[in-house]
Amino acid sequence: MTRFIYNLLWPIGLLLFLPGYFRKMVRRGGYREKFGERLGIYGRELRAHLSDRRSTWLHAVSVGEVNVALRLANSLRALEPDLRCVLTTTTTTGFALAKQKAPSWVWVMYTPLDYWPIMRRAFSVIRPARIVLVEAEVWPNLAAQAHAGGIPLTLVNARLSPRSEARYQRFRRFVAPTFGLLDLACVPERQDVDRWSALGVPRDRIQITGNVKYDPDVQPERKPVVASVSNALPVVNPDHAVLFGGSTHSGEEEILAGVFLRLRRQFPSLRLFIAPRHVERLPEILAQLNALGLRVALASEATGHGLNEADCVLLDTTGELQRWYGIATVVFMGKSLTAHGGQNPVEPILVGKPVVFGPHMENFGTLAKALVTKHGAIEVSGADALEHVVAELLHDSEARQRLVNNAREVLKTHQGATARTAALIHELHSAL
Repeated sequence: MTRFIYNLLWPIGLLLFLPGYFRKMVRRGGYREKFGERLGIYGRELRAHLSDRRSTWLHAVSVGEVNVALRLANSLRALEPDLRCVLTTTTTTGFALAKQKAPSWVWVMYTPLDYWPIMRRAFSVIRPARIVLVEAEVWPNLAAQAHAGGIPLTLVNARLSPRSEARYQRFRRFVAPTFGLLDLACVPERQDVDRWSALGVPRDRIQITGNVKYDPDVQPERKPVVASVSNALPVVNPDHAVLFGGSTHSGEEEILAGVFLRLRRQFPSLRLFIAPRHVERLPEILAQLNALGLRVALASEATGHGLNEADCVLLDTTGELQRWYGIATVVFMGKSLTAHGGQNPVEPILVGKPVVFGPHMENFGTLAKALVTKHGAIEVSGADALEHVVAELLHDSEARQRLVNNAREVLKTHQGATARTAALIHELHSAL
């Protein structure tokens, strides 16, 4: 009955949310490419490619989830050498990154909308042998279709922010039947077991694996990329200290610029690098920084001389952030001062960079709390505190290294999460 009501109301909900959905897609660009896949309309080449045998369907919303999905795919491939995957993603940035990073045995597509005729068409084309959902995407029709077909359904890195948990609890009567269809839920922390069980996931199907995003074991593949930064970017003067804003959101660029301008009085060679979370905001950010009198260069256009002459460098491409963290002296994690949720602090930690963030790290709450408690990162309340902390870290290289060492100790609790998760997925598929 719940799913009947959901499908009855789905077209009305689509009409209500469609204008905002299209505005966002147009703003981010690239929405026309393969748009039909969102409606379950697939080209002849894709249908032919998927017709000969069944695939593992991995679903990831955006960039962070795509990285998790690809790590898991590689671990599964080690257990199943003939593995073939379909990776679906929702956002254009996630799609672009997946196309860039996916190996030849992973076919990248857009996620079909969760309306029963669309989802039924998608299943008939993808023909999944199993489905792996990354972090928080458990849709009613997808879950019901998998259950009806006897297809193992797994949720990995099961993330539950306080806001999402409260919303699910409010509508538990409607969401519990869908969560109850999961055959396996892999959760990062022990306390997550009770939280997911309260929402309808059978307790005996919940396994504690650690967080794949934080797993140091899958990071060595990145080291050549980070290590090559000095070679790929010899133009960045090693004598220049760098304040780096990672995945910033609206308002944070101006805060960083103000902090940077004040710190330049103490550190004349300081440079500011900013990687906005959404590159479509570049015109807005450029206008703000130019108004403050900063000399700004775009990373994709700047020559060696241009980067060293600029006060601030803006990263204007998607999927390049991890490559650039290697040049940072201190990293500020975005979406934590003027927005809520935070961004993943693990990437800069794993390349040996000290991390500072604001009070709004809700999406990484457990990790952020552990990092601050164990002196592996510093939380600041606003611009003044950020300026003070960055100044201290720029003065003290030993303090920077202590932060990094402590942070890496925190991450050790997640070591092996990828392999554990892949093994559970493999065992579930073998058992059914």
